[in-house]
Amino acid sequence: MKKPTHLISHFALTATVAGALCLGGNARAQNPQATPERPNGTSSMAGFGQKPPKKDQANPTGSAAAGATTQLDMKDKNFMVEAAKGGLMEVEMGKMAQAQGQSSEVKNIGKTMVTDHSKANSELMALASKKGVQIAKTAKMEKMDSANFDQAYLQQMVKDHEKDVAAFEREASGGVDPEVKSFAGKTLPTLKKHLTMVKSAQGKVASAPAKKS
Repeated sequence: MKKPTHLISHFALTATVAGALCLGGNARAQNPQATPERPNGTSSMAGFGQKPPKKDQANPTGSAAAGATTQLDMKDKNFMVEAAKGGLMEVEMGKMAQAQGQSSEVKNIGKTMVTDHSKANSELMALASKKGVQIAKTAKMEKMDSANFDQAYLQQMVKDHEKDVAAFEREASGGVDPEVKSFAGKTLPTLKKHLTMVKSAQGKVASAPAKKS
């Protein structure tokens, strides 16, 4: 007895659908690397299951490191730069005073300037290195008139030390960095002593006749 034709067609369709489902499942099982949807927040160049590029990775220490470096206040920095220039100049002029000075007062002052300012300069350079400040390390001086060297030297020393005392007083009282302020306050008495010494010698040299070279 023959089965109806429509029943055979129904069975064939059912078998075809079931077979397609099985093939699709097998294909997925054989290809486990099929790319799923990329997680949000990763770079377009980062694959799923891979670390994103460095530029996409969080850097929790970056901002902290940048903020850890404390910048020296500009007022303190400018003071250190100018103090270094002045101190080096005092040493060079002191050497000139010892070599070209006509009076014992000027020669002695030159020696004192070299000794005291060399010491202060060494302390300032060490402090500048610690604070990351670039300062001058050498200075060149032009020659002074040998015929009137003593008067010209002392006049310059008065002018320079009056300026230095004012600058060191400002830093000692109004500076920001404690170490820079401490250096200014510690050096200030020496500068005041120099100013008094130079003014005293200036009066003596002014009354003495100039020696011809």
